[in-house]
Amino acid sequence: MAKSKSAYFCQSCGYESAKWLGKCPACNQWNSFVEELIQKPAPNVPDWKPTGKLNARVARPAAIHEIVYSEENRLITPDKELNRVLGGGVVPGSLVLIGGEPGIGKSTLMLQVALNLPGLKVLYVSGEESEHQIKMRAERIVPSGGRPETYILTETSTQNIFKQIEQMEPEVVVIDSIQTLHSSFIESTPGSVSQVRECTAELLRFAKETSTPVFLIGHITKDGTIAGPKILEHMVDTVLQFEGDRHHVYRILRSVKNRFGSASELGIYEMQGTGLREVSNPSEILLSQREEQLSGITISAMLEGLRPMLIETQALVSPSAYGTPQRSATGFDTRRMNMLLAVLEKRCGFRLSAQDVFLNIAGGLRVEDPAVDLGIVAAIISSHEDIAISQHACFAAEVGLSGEIRAVNRVEQRIAEAQKLGFEAIYISKYNQKGLDLSRYSIEIKSVAKIEEVFENLFG
Repeated sequence: MAKSKSAYFCQSCGYESAKWLGKCPACNQWNSFVEELIQKPAPNVPDWKPTGKLNARVARPAAIHEIVYSEENRLITPDKELNRVLGGGVVPGSLVLIGGEPGIGKSTLMLQVALNLPGLKVLYVSGEESEHQIKMRAERIVPSGGRPETYILTETSTQNIFKQIEQMEPEVVVIDSIQTLHSSFIESTPGSVSQVRECTAELLRFAKETSTPVFLIGHITKDGTIAGPKILEHMVDTVLQFEGDRHHVYRILRSVKNRFGSASELGIYEMQGTGLREVSNPSEILLSQREEQLSGITISAMLEGLRPMLIETQALVSPSAYGTPQRSATGFDTRRMNMLLAVLEKRCGFRLSAQDVFLNIAGGLRVEDPAVDLGIVAAIISSHEDIAISQHACFAAEVGLSGEIRAVNRVEQRIAEAQKLGFEAIYISKYNQKGLDLSRYSIEIKSVAKIEEVFENLFG
């Protein structure tokens, strides 16, 4: 009989230690180490081995030129936003992890997908809700009760789950949530590092051997990261983050990792009483409808993955009431904002060192595209001088340290999006004009090379 072995794991980040530690050296959390058995003397239940469709195959090395490659036919879901974030649909045999705050709508999203997948047998496994609770939500999402091919299983034991999977052979599996599952071969509580790692490994083997896509819903910690060991994110093929404020109706599905597509895509949903509604044109909801022109507000054309979007950037500049001026940015990198403020002071002569500067990206988005630089700079000066900028103009350019206006990629898509939404002018870099066919656009394209030219056009 094998000797029982144990180790100490950090419940916050999964760091393993041979002895108990008061403070985790990896994530600096206090009192987070818990002792867990990593090898049991004997299993409490008979070892269940997959049979039939789930037979384990023996892997053998193959020369790379002998491997036959065929394009996988992705499963196209009725949810166009989910298809975009996944890179064009669900890849057979993929393991997708969806994380988000409690109550944000993770279970609603996956149940909505399970109820609407056409012609596919879907198994929805829930370890958090009863069958009646899921049925109540399904009636709210789909009044007809959904398709008869959607099956609900309330179970937390992976051994029992795989027995049911072997009998019904589903084409898509949804696990809600991975932290509630437990394997009989690991003697620790559900949600612990060992259990999450082992249950995910079993589901990963099942997905790859049977080419069945598996969706995992995961909890997050107070820091916003996926709960459990960091290796969990390395094991899965795709990590999606479901973001938003529970007090607002809009939700953002963001791709953090994707082995089968771009990791910079996002989808936008609106939470309604009947479930999540796809927002096909996010630019319209990200632009506030203003009856009068206000200072400190500009519109910037950004790209998120392959999708062009127009967002509203808001700035407030006021004299500092304290000794040290405040610098605060919501949805934008504060260090980059400080850099832009230094450019304005050094190259353009604006005295902002004694001013409080507050910056906000409307709609709750987090922006990393440098093309919003020019819009942010224009908003700051508009607020500083208290002069409104026309709401029919937008900006798409990067600002350099010497005050030059730098070119950005895929400017054609940004111009087309601005034209589609009825804007009359767009400011771009002079160096973006190369290869640009201006005759294709009805919108006025203003090319600038220095930041002084922008201010001269805007403020005279």
